[in-house]
Amino acid sequence: MDGTRLYLDTASAAPVRREALEAAWPYLAGAFGNPSSHHEIGRISSEALADARSRVAKVLGMRTTDITFTSGGTEADNLAIIGMALGARARVGTRAGRQLRAGSARSRDGQPPRRHIVTSAIEHEAVLAPVDFLARVHGFDVTEVALTSEGTVAPEALAAAVRDDTVLVSLGYANNEIGTVADVPALADIAHEAGALLHTDAVQAAGWLPLSGLGADALTLAGHKVGAPKGIGVAAIRARVPVEPLIHGGGQESGRRSGTENVALAIAFATALELAEAERVEAAARVRAIRDEFIAAVLAAVPGAFLTGSPDARTPNHASFCFPDTSGEAVLLELERLGVTASSGSACAVGSDEASHVLTALGIDAEVAQTSVRFTFPASITDEQGRRAFEMLTTAASRLTQRYA
Repeated sequence: MDGTRLYLDTASAAPVRREALEAAWPYLAGAFGNPSSHHEIGRISSEALADARSRVAKVLGMRTTDITFTSGGTEADNLAIIGMALGARARVGTRAGRQLRAGSARSRDGQPPRRHIVTSAIEHEAVLAPVDFLARVHGFDVTEVALTSEGTVAPEALAAAVRDDTVLVSLGYANNEIGTVADVPALADIAHEAGALLHTDAVQAAGWLPLSGLGADALTLAGHKVGAPKGIGVAAIRARVPVEPLIHGGGQESGRRSGTENVALAIAFATALELAEAERVEAAARVRAIRDEFIAAVLAAVPGAFLTGSPDARTPNHASFCFPDTSGEAVLLELERLGVTASSGSACAVGSDEASHVLTALGIDAEVAQTSVRFTFPASITDEQGRRAFEMLTTAASRLTQRYA
């Protein structure tokens, strides 16, 4: 962020870290070899890729064999959801299927395949679309778990949603539109008691919440949320879990994702993730204080404004509101004119005239949902910048409230 413009949309994309670019550069230039090649230049790339995989695994508290590099968060979600659901079904009655530990989609000879998936209505489209694909094309049955008005899933609600034939539970760690944080360890326990796998989309959690010790069978990340360039992601899926690959070919990434790996971006991702994790505790505490002051000031100053999501269980950098009797798009345009960049929600829904599926699922009227504005602060934000954001927002809201009155 420079001194004149405030960028408050890190949930869409965080600024790329210089350290990540510098770490990646040698593997775009001199060390350009294919990591699958059996010569010296290929070996250099292969060793660098293995090192990046090991560094990511360490942050996640997982094994290097669990880490699959992808093209981003969407592909990672698709691989985790479709890959695990089809992988478990394909291995019914096989030795691999029988050896899945407690907490996996276990099968015994003679039993029908598990064909039930549990998710929620407020998940990112990168989760909802592959779940829908499994239902439409492969005949899976889908249950949307009940939500609280703040967008959380209570363990007892998940317990009521799982069944004997549940193969997979996919619930986000932190919601991209409302910032609400899930109790993933508790949800993982419920899923495992039912013999199901648990996947959590942790794209918005990285850099703000702990990523290890969650108990999930699969966790997915996107590089451009933590300071790596766009086009790299990770599907961290326990190696013991059978996965049907989506991309077939040369069998790279332990057979889970074929295609020549992007070594440079994998290194950039590992570098950015390590830095974000090293700074996380300090940054989360500092930014949370600025965020809380911002939320309190906005709610006190803007008539009718209300916070969306949980006031407490939300990512430290996230503040999202609805401003009834205005237009969310108009607020954003006015903020842009005043030097503040924010968003109305998911960048993946750009161009859509429909109200947010997240907000309407929480019972917010569609017309009111279209007045939503989301602010996601960078780790570098200062107290002065937080106050400036508040001043610009109240100026914009005041002008628009008068206009729409």
